Amino acid sequence: MSRSPEDRGGELRALFFESANEILQSLNEAGLELEARPSDEEVIRRIRRAIHTLKGDSAACGFHKLSELAHELEDVLTPQVAQARGAELAELVLTAADSFGAMLTSYQRRKEPPAVDALHAMIRKLLEVPDSRKGPGSVESQVPAQFAWTEYEQLMISEAVHRGDIVYNVALRIDPNSLMRAAAFQLIRNVLHGSGTVIALRPEDNVAAATVEIVEAALASSQPEERLLQRCRIPSIVSDVRLERSAETPEHELLGDLLEAQAAKLAAGAADATEGAAVNPGASGSAVTAVAESTLRVDATRIDAVMNLVGELIIGKSMLNRTLTEFDQKHARDPLRAKLADAMAFQARILDELHKCVLKIRMVPVEQLFRRFPRVVRDVAKQCGKDVALDLSGQNTDLDKGILDALAEPLMHLVRNAVDHGIEAADERLTAGKAARGTIHLNAYHQGTQVVIEVRDDGRGIGPAQLRAHAVEKKILKAEEANRLTDQEALNLIFESGFSTASEVTEVSGRGIGMDVVRTVLDRLKGTVQVSSQLGRGTTIQLRAPLTLASIQTLLFRVGGRLFAVPLSSVVEITRITDSEIHRVDQREVLRLREQILTLVRLDHLSRLRSIDTQPVRKKHFVIVIGAAEKRFGLIVDSLVGEEELVIKALPGEIVSSDLVSGASILGDGTVVLILNVPAVLSRLSRSTPLGAIA
Repeated sequence: MSRSPEDRGGELRALFFESANEILQSLNEAGLELEARPSDEEVIRRIRRAIHTLKGDSAACGFHKLSELAHELEDVLTPQVAQARGAELAELVLTAADSFGAMLTSYQRRKEPPAVDALHAMIRKLLEVPDSRKGPGSVESQVPAQFAWTEYEQLMISEAVHRGDIVYNVALRIDPNSLMRAAAFQLIRNVLHGSGTVIALRPEDNVAAATVEIVEAALASSQPEERLLQRCRIPSIVSDVRLERSAETPEHELLGDLLEAQAAKLAAGAADATEGAAVNPGASGSAVTAVAESTLRVDATRIDAVMNLVGELIIGKSMLNRTLTEFDQKHARDPLRAKLADAMAFQARILDELHKCVLKIRMVPVEQLFRRFPRVVRDVAKQCGKDVALDLSGQNTDLDKGILDALAEPLMHLVRNAVDHGIEAADERLTAGKAARGTIHLNAYHQGTQVVIEVRDDGRGIGPAQLRAHAVEKKILKAEEANRLTDQEALNLIFESGFSTASEVTEVSGRGIGMDVVRTVLDRLKGTVQVSSQLGRGTTIQLRAPLTLASIQTLLFRVGGRLFAVPLSSVVEITRITDSEIHRVDQREVLRLREQILTLVRLDHLSRLRSIDTQPVRKKHFVIVIGAAEKRFGLIVDSLVGEEELVIKALPGEIVSSDLVSGASILGDGTVVLILNVPAVLSRLSRSTPLGAIA
């Protein structure tokens, strides 16, 4: 059954928006390269290809304003404009990327696209290149030309470029004072044929030339540009000339490679049909290799559905394991026992591989997130009047797509704050004996079952004393409470809502929002954020998040008859203590563990979770020492159950009202396990007073 045109149109637009976002990212990157190397023709050609693709795709989807804007932008993207006004052209490309992004957002929301008058003005300004800057071989971009060659003519151009010939797009304006346009056109055609091989020509005959002002041609020639321009400027016949070199676009490369591959195949088939497919396997180059590769775009919700089903299979595996254990106990000598064990082992192995494969599908390199930050650093540094470089490393580190998307906003705040607050002005850096240019390092790496993303700057650093003073001034803490804070706890004040050290409100910062968002997002991801700083040396902020939110290795324990789990990566050690080893300091229960004072936590005291059975009074207690970031605390539990891989399922708020529980899972026997939210426990401990005794 065929789909309706509306369905096909919707699918086409969805693909367009996805590819357009990739094009905009490449535009941002190319704009930054053009800013560093204004005369690099390869960068300009790459920008033109991106704009050309965006123009065609948007026109196909019916987004004509976007297509017209892209077409207008193409005229100014020439090496001559870049050499004369490179800085302005780079600014134009970056502004165009922003304008295209705003228009795409409007189209996605089915709204009228915004006006882009500023961009139009920039384009008009750059097209007005002063005559004094034009050399004898420059391109006069005032000659309007479409160069709208047919598919066959594009194939011929592709073949010529692929052979190594130089192909020029030539536009000649017939002098308006010329009385015999047909004769003028014939003279122009003779000059073009005498200069090289004419691949395409508009108009095609003298009759059509009688009413045409512009003559366009695709010319393959070995003559230098200056010589061609000199030949084409026919006195009293041609008033203006536009000459530009035709670059081999990816589409042209692909067509050329396919033609070459097809020719090789036919030639080999004539000699020996059986060997035709194997002749010259490297002839087609990278483009044919790209054709052979297959990339399938799948909606994330479908992958989530598969992951959910794999989670159900893991629960089913647990059920089968428990059933097999019961079978072993009742029928230890049954010959079927060994067969069932083998079948279970095979099923478990396949299920583990399936689980890993689905997880890998959701894994994406952090490079997708890092790519946007060079533009962010450049814009914020320009706003603040600073010179800042960005150093990226660990771009190939993989993590879950959902976590990657969630970390985008926190990282944006951290990078912007590093430029605005962290990096000093150039004169201040020189006075302190530093290089005038500040540097921000963005790094990602795996550590156990977590991914760590670091934002580090070599700026002025953060002073704990200054933070304490600000906290008292903002009435976040009382003076005596602020004085009792350790330096690390004082640094963590930057994540409090409404806390800002900016002396004035600017477009970049100073509104008291941003850093609290970082902690909120990391808490939701069951991760942590850690800050360290040295005055005059710089600041490092580490974001730690799990590699995936789908499943985790946990330690199971019971409290008040309920079954809980804590991520195994957070467990430092397990110990047993007696009541006599528990002491009280500042209204808190603490334990002295190897010269370290450890705060003890009882879940039934910390939350509204009620016991569902009566536990006998015990002389000895299990204590699970849990670590998150630089902090440690001990969790007093009734009993330990063991390790288990759990599939996490979010719980609605009406089922569990406590923020100490981040999710749940189901064991093979149907028992519900509540998963402890370690960051929330730490937050609850930090908010309660007094603030001491957290090791």
